[in-house]
Amino acid sequence: MAHAYTPGLKVTSSTRVRKIRRLPLRGDVMVKPNESVDPETVVACTSIPGDAVTVNVANMLGLEGTDIPEHMVKKVGDQVKEGELIAVYSTFFGLFKNRAYSNVTGVIENISQITGQVIVRTPPIPVEVNAYVKGKVAEVIPGQGVVVETEGAFVQGIFGIGGEHQGVLSTVVDGPGDVLDAALLKPEHRGKIVVGGSLITRDAMRRAGEVGVAGLVAGGIIDSDLVDYLGYDIGVAITGHEDISFAVIITEGFGRMSMADKTFALLKSLEGQQASINGATQIRAGVMRPELIIPGTFSTSAAQQDKASQGLVPGTAIRIIREPYFGQLAEVVELPPELVRIETEAMVRILKARLRDGTVVVVPRANVEIIEE
Repeated sequence: MAHAYTPGLKVTSSTRVRKIRRLPLRGDVMVKPNESVDPETVVACTSIPGDAVTVNVANMLGLEGTDIPEHMVKKVGDQVKEGELIAVYSTFFGLFKNRAYSNVTGVIENISQITGQVIVRTPPIPVEVNAYVKGKVAEVIPGQGVVVETEGAFVQGIFGIGGEHQGVLSTVVDGPGDVLDAALLKPEHRGKIVVGGSLITRDAMRRAGEVGVAGLVAGGIIDSDLVDYLGYDIGVAITGHEDISFAVIITEGFGRMSMADKTFALLKSLEGQQASINGATQIRAGVMRPELIIPGTFSTSAAQQDKASQGLVPGTAIRIIREPYFGQLAEVVELPPELVRIETEAMVRILKARLRDGTVVVVPRANVEIIEE
């Protein structure tokens, strides 16, 4: 029987996760191999050079560029503050003085004898990269960063927004079909990752920002609510840089969609555990899925692990990722080996899948993702 190499969303109670923590440019690595780290541990740091700001001293003093160096009060390499005197020119035996002041705080980098302009470099911007998850340093990348490794539960979503956060898991609904609304978010959820069921409402997102939650996780979200909350239409090609104070992970799709029973059961069983969440999503080259990582040792069976490694076979749990069945969960029934012509006239491999309501549908294999358990 043919196997399809289908990408999958992983939902598992036990796996090994490796996260590359890399600086945007070369710097210093602050930890050593095999060192234990917490999510907030700074593993690498560097500084991004400040902006080069031009001060037109020649114009301020009314002189030619060649005359500027002899009238400078400050020299190359000197620190200056915004509004500080950097050059002065006296006329009529000192009766009149023209002055030039720095318009920024920084270091004088260059004094041009051609243009008469002075370049002031603003202070460097420090950049720190933390470990993001609790674990150990598996590898050091000299001058760049580290690889942090941890073992625990791992849940990937189909879509998300917001960056990296950490918090304790808190389930606020009774079942995977329940809506996560604003009324369920209390002051005690500050700093926590809140798990809902089938839907995150617009009011819940607003309330999450007010309370100060670290993240929201649910099965679905209405796209118009998301646009209304953010204030602009968001593309799914790449997310994670939104100006919000928490992360959102959607596990199933757009609209009201019950979270998969096994996903909900797993998250509910981990109530009170410390977790790391990242809503960043990238659909194009270099696919990145929103993720929830819960470090620790949790039970899982060898049968589950073997099933996840089989690829696409009859009985495999899948999620359909294209219309008209977008977001629906199903189980593979049959994998015909022959190519089939679809509506677009393309010849593709298809599969037959049984939806949760029992309906058997035919979809291209490229339109599904494996749900790894």
